[in-house]
Amino acid sequence: MITDSFQIAGRTFSSRLVVGTGKYSSHAVMQAAHLASGTEMVTVAVRRVDLAAKGEGALLSWIDRTTIFLLPNTAACYTADDAIRTARLAREAGLSNWIKLEVIGDERTLFPDTEALLVATRALVKEGFVVLPYTNDDPVACRKLEDAGAAAVMPLGAPIGSGLGIQNPNNLSIIKEQARVPVIVDAGVGTASDAAVAMELGADAVLMNSAIAGAQDPVRMAEAMKHAVLAGRMAFLAGRIAKRRYASASSPAEGLIAPPTARR
Repeated sequence: MITDSFQIAGRTFSSRLVVGTGKYSSHAVMQAAHLASGTEMVTVAVRRVDLAAKGEGALLSWIDRTTIFLLPNTAACYTADDAIRTARLAREAGLSNWIKLEVIGDERTLFPDTEALLVATRALVKEGFVVLPYTNDDPVACRKLEDAGAAAVMPLGAPIGSGLGIQNPNNLSIIKEQARVPVIVDAGVGTASDAAVAMELGADAVLMNSAIAGAQDPVRMAEAMKHAVLAGRMAFLAGRIAKRRYASASSPAEGLIAPPTARR
């Protein structure tokens, strides 16, 4: 099988599937799903995890940090100041100087506040953070975030937790076409085919949580997502055929040998 790695801020990843740590029925199920997914990076919501907890009840004790890289996130932050404080807390707690930056602008849709996101990105980059902002599937917003110093851009495929799949493939293609940093499709994946579509569009990676944790069998879904990401990536590298309005015979008529004349 073709294996090709990618880099974010000089760090190399072989797996192009990033997964979350929330919504699982137990830490044991989460751990098994991470293993089945083959992921090398997981997100941790700083404001929703007891960073001081120890033992089996502590979420972090179920993550093998020798093989899995922690990506703290600023989930549930609604202002740039809150997101900046949360990122600092994550670094001070020893989690990482990497941050998945979320600044939510609407409580119902959970769409990002791109203006506040830019403010927070600029501030955190100046403080030495490796910033991966979660944003709308807007090529202009992604370009501005990249110019602000983001190490990758993470446009949504659909609203968080919706499972709707990729809603605007054309925008994602444009974002990837113009980006000089990795593009990670984040949010909205519902099933394996959604992940494959994201990768076929050229995304460098896919991030998901609900699609795995909320599945009837999270471990099996995690493995399905691993294969979907691999398949989508290989299809992208292979190059799909052009779309046509009409049929194109698999066996062209050119060069066919004429059938013998029927005997009477």
